[in-house]
Amino acid sequence: MAGNANFDDIITTTLRNRSERLADAVSNNNALLSYLKRRGNVKTASGGRTIVHELDYSENSSFARYSGYETLSIAPSATFTAAEYSWKQAAVAVTMSGLEILQNSGEDQIIDLMESRIVNAERTMANNLASDVYSTGTADGGKQIGGLQLLVPDDPTTGTAGGIDRAGAGNTFWRSQVLDASSHLGTAPTSSTILSAMNLLYTRCTRGNDKPDLIVADNNYFNLYLNSLQANQRYTNEKTASAGFPNLQFWGGAADVVLDGGIDGGCPANHMYFVNANENCETIRLAA
Repeated sequence: MAGNANFDDIITTTLRNRSERLADAVSNNNALLSYLKRRGNVKTASGGRTIVHELDYSENSSFARYSGYETLSIAPSATFTAAEYSWKQAAVAVTMSGLEILQNSGEDQIIDLMESRIVNAERTMANNLASDVYSTGTADGGKQIGGLQLLVPDDPTTGTAGGIDRAGAGNTFWRSQVLDASSHLGTAPTSSTILSAMNLLYTRCTRGNDKPDLIVADNNYFNLYLNSLQANQRYTNEKTASAGFPNLQFWGGAADVVLDGGIDGGCPANHMYFVNANENCETIRLAA
C-alpha cells in the first residue's frame, strides 16, 4: 500500500466525534474532607514553628466540701496543657512544554490542556488529602498528616498523638471512645443490631451540648444502618445531600450519617467514626 499507512481514506477525510470535555474518572468519594471544609474546620495558619492546640484537660483539684473553720487547700492545680503537631507539606506539579503550548492553541484546541491539568491536580490533591484524614500518619517516612487512625487508634490506651502519650499517668482525657461492635453484640453486627451499638457509643460521647454531629461510615456499616431503617425514617440532610454525598440522619437529626466508602472512599472497612466537628473535637470509632 502506497502513502502513509497510518492514514486511510476515512482517517484522512473524517474527524473523530469528540465530546469536547474530560469526564472525571479521578475523584474519589471525599465526604469527610468535604464536610470539614463546608463546616469551616479547614483553617489556614500564618506561620509558626509548630501547630499547637491548647487544652483545658483537668478540673481544679482543690475542690472540697467543708464546714466552719476547716483548713482549705490552696495548692495550685495543673489544669492546662497543649497538643503539638509538626507541619506537613504536600504538592502536585503542573507542567506544560513549549511544544505542548504550541500544539494546544488556536482554533485547533479542543480542550484547554493547561486548565485541564490544573483541575486534575486539584482533584489529585483532594483525593490524597481525603485519604490522609483517615491515616496513621506514617506514609512517606512520617511526612503524611496524622488522620483518624492516629487520633483514634484500635487501642485508645496506647500511642502518642500531638506529643501526648495516651498511656501516661493522668492522660486518660486523651483517650477516645472505642466500641468493638462484635464484642459488644457477641457477633458481627447486622441491620437488626447495628442501632444498639450506635446508640451506646453516641451516649458515651455526649457531654451536655457537646456531642457528635457527624458519623462517617464505610460501605458495609452505612448499608447496615440504611437497612435498619424503615422507608419513612430515611431522612437526609439537605446541605450534605446537595454536596453529592449519600447521607442519613441519626437521633432525629442530631448527627448526619454519611457514606465515605463508595468509590475509593477513605473510611476503613467495617468502621464508623463519630465526629464532633466543633473546635473542641472528640472523635470515636465503631469498629467491627
